[in-house]
Amino acid sequence: MTLTVGGEDKELSARLDKELTAFNRAATGASDEAELSVRATGDDGELTGGLTGWTWGGLCGVGMLWVRDDRRGTGLGTELMRAAEDEARRRGCDRVIVSSFSFQAPSFYRRLGYVETGRSEGIPGGHVDVHFHKALGPPAAPAFQLAVLLDHPADAVEDALAYEEKALALLPRHGGRLERRLRTADGLSEVHLVRFPSEDAYRAYLADPDRTPDGRITARVLEVTEVYA
Repeated sequence: MTLTVGGEDKELSARLDKELTAFNRAATGASDEAELSVRATGDDGELTGGLTGWTWGGLCGVGMLWVRDDRRGTGLGTELMRAAEDEARRRGCDRVIVSSFSFQAPSFYRRLGYVETGRSEGIPGGHVDVHFHKALGPPAAPAFQLAVLLDHPADAVEDALAYEEKALALLPRHGGRLERRLRTADGLSEVHLVRFPSEDAYRAYLADPDRTPDGRITARVLEVTEVYA
């Protein structure tokens, strides 16, 4: 017997993949292994981000996720993960696993609902490899989100604020939730980020008989499709 140590060996990798696939199929009865990829391309045809992984026996594994520097913080990473999760569901998967070095994006996966299941120590620089798991339920119905821009009359700020408190108190009645409220230093303007389970719920809130609009408040309502951290 001879042991040969070297670098990349495509022939060896292909043979090991073949042999282990056969073994895994025999042991589990699952033979639906398949590669998974999501590619994001800009209007100029250049790659802006991507994801690769696999699905097998109801499990999806994310191997690599990358977003180009100028697109980070725009929500592209979330879009890539959601696309991968949707495809995993379509293939019959009900769970996802992924790992991220501590200097990469553990907090990103936590925000997406992934739960830490373990850590591998010894990554160079004193870092660790953080392992995550997420159970995939049915696709969630898209929420209806709004950004409401309010301008209060300078001569009736207190009245305007009192009205807003009453109006916001009606949100839970229609499944709505105030997620963020910002007020300018002079108290003349506010921004409300509001979420409803559906557009119908929002319309019901607008029609609530206990909600009588104050004509002195100028409001502009914008539908929101994505909120970035």
